[in-house]
Amino acid sequence: MKEIISRLNRDFENRYRLAIMSLLMVHEQVDFNSLKELLRDSAQEPISDGNLASHIHSMEKKGLLTVSKEFVGRKPRTSYQATAEGRKAFEAHLNALEELIRSMGG
Repeated sequence: MKEIISRLNRDFENRYRLAIMSLLMVHEQVDFNSLKELLRDSAQEPISDGNLASHIHSMEKKGLLTVSKEFVGRKPRTSYQATAEGRKAFEAHLNALEELIRSMGG
């Protein structure tokens, strides 16, 4: 069991990072406001802009997602997309979780 636990990715231990990556696995690209709204629907308390930005920045530094900025009309829009490395890391994390559950008889 220790070997399985060692394969869990610490980058996804936080519930918001887990949710952010889950959303990016399902959606090709998600903008900041949509991401915040989707997280609000799934969380018990809303996440602040600063907290969300901090999680995103950390995940970007680790190469799990990319950030793109553009203007739509006169308004700036920041969007996020999972990288190939991020997708691979998240799939490995989910596989380890599933294996851990199976090993416990679940």
